[in-house]
Amino acid sequence: MTDIHIRRSGHVGRITLQRPDALNAMTYNMCQKIDAALKSWADDSSVKCVLIDALGKRAFCAGGDIADLYATGKAGDYEYGQTFWAEEYRTNALIAEYPKPYVALMQGFTMGGGVGISCHGSHRIVGESSQIAMPECGIGLVPDVGGSHILAQAPGALGAYLGLTSHRMSAADAIHVGFADYFIPEAKWPTLITALEDSGDVSIIKSFSEAAPRGTLQEEEEQINAIFATSDLSEIVRRLTQSAHPFGEKALKAMVRNSPLSMACTLEILDRLRETKGDLRATLTLEYRFTARAMEHGDFLEGIRAAIIDKDRMPQWKHNIMAVPKADIETMCAPLGALELTF
Repeated sequence: MTDIHIRRSGHVGRITLQRPDALNAMTYNMCQKIDAALKSWADDSSVKCVLIDALGKRAFCAGGDIADLYATGKAGDYEYGQTFWAEEYRTNALIAEYPKPYVALMQGFTMGGGVGISCHGSHRIVGESSQIAMPECGIGLVPDVGGSHILAQAPGALGAYLGLTSHRMSAADAIHVGFADYFIPEAKWPTLITALEDSGDVSIIKSFSEAAPRGTLQEEEEQINAIFATSDLSEIVRRLTQSAHPFGEKALKAMVRNSPLSMACTLEILDRLRETKGDLRATLTLEYRFTARAMEHGDFLEGIRAAIIDKDRMPQWKHNIMAVPKADIETMCAPLGALELTF
């Protein structure tokens, strides 16, 4: 079985991720095949819409396959990672700007790179098992693949909270924040797929949708806004430390595991995006400025070592959570000159 199955079925261009044992983590090759398929279907009149799904119940796509990124980065080859991220981000933009409906079925874990190939589509469907998150700060990156674009438009300070804590959203939470559009019980998905293949008409999706089981973010939104409505990382930590609410302790516990530089830069990126109301391409360009530097100047390699390679869960970050210099934040987010992302 190949890692990805691309075909036309009825009126639908079908993309199915087929690495269930690896939580359908996306490789560079899979990204290239998605990009090529979308470009080939764009002008094919027999393809009325595109549908992306995945095998297995545990995950739609839990992120990118980062083993090669770590190996090349440790060897001093930063170009491989830069090329991978650039190609991935261009595919994310292609999905967002696609001229035909793009339907994503997101069961289980949808994180990182999985968000990039689903949550920019026109019809984003979640079910009862869905858990969507942007956990990049835990490995020394920032919410990327255009995820910060969605976080910046989230109600109140929810975007900052989700980016800094890697909180996993339920179906209802994902819809509330802007990562999904419809809740459809997963038992109905096969029937929905058949109906789309037969008709190519995405308007039928609405007839399958139901109200999602209640989430938690709306109940905690007032508390989240009171603490996370600032671009100062140390101030957020102080507020959480002083909070008597159980929510504060849980959020702080999540944040102290993450890269301080990544969290500070996440706040900077979200600030810039709110001010400029940038489109997705502008967002991806800003995210790429960080990721292109993440191996050599950031915490990415150490984050992967601690989480994936040695699995000691004890990363030695470059900065203290209460003292990330503004100059270091600005350096990570500065224009890249000749390396700047192009489309």
